[in-house]
Amino acid sequence: MTRDDMKRAAAAAAIEYVQPAMTIGVGTGSTADWFVTLLSELPAARRPAAAVASSFATAAALRAGGIRVVDPADALYPLPLYVDGADEVDPELRLIKGGGGAHTREKAVATASELFVCIVDETKLVERLGRRPVPLEVVPWAAAFVAERVAALGGRSAARPGFLTDNDNAVLDVTGLELSDPEGLELELDAIPGVVECGIFARRRADVVLAGTASGVRRLSGRRTP
Repeated sequence: MTRDDMKRAAAAAAIEYVQPAMTIGVGTGSTADWFVTLLSELPAARRPAAAVASSFATAAALRAGGIRVVDPADALYPLPLYVDGADEVDPELRLIKGGGGAHTREKAVATASELFVCIVDETKLVERLGRRPVPLEVVPWAAAFVAERVAALGGRSAARPGFLTDNDNAVLDVTGLELSDPEGLELELDAIPGVVECGIFARRRADVVLAGTASGVRRLSGRRTP
């Protein structure tokens, strides 16, 4: 079974959480793309009423699949369901996200949702967060200052050349951080002036993780986020 097969299997398992009357949140990335594809293949009677997208790309894909898209500013919150992927998932269902640079919108929609279902392939499951860089969305002119503050925390920042988020901000990918306390580090990074949002999802972790594996979909459940 390929990684794409695993991603598709996880996305298919997430479809079971969708009810026709729902307005759902939909994330960004290759596994979320599979979820959008499978949503579009549902018969009309099984589709959600509408979706709130975490990125312009996801909104375009949803519309192309015949799913009505609601602007995040116009949605009625809380949403009953948010489905998205992740770059890393630890045993406590804390995440690192933002490989696609959409983590600010993703975190906002996830936090405004009652149930966060995270869909991944098995390679994203880790014993401890930190194998992948932690993305920071930053105000462009503050990037150098943010990098200095991050260095004081032990991190090394690399700007994504030529990349801007849907919010017209820059992204710094940070390595070398101590992630034994993801909740505390999330608060510390978000408190740096110029940081819009970091890619640690510990305060709003996943409620359910559906991991596609070579032997089927593994379902992981965690404690509810306070």
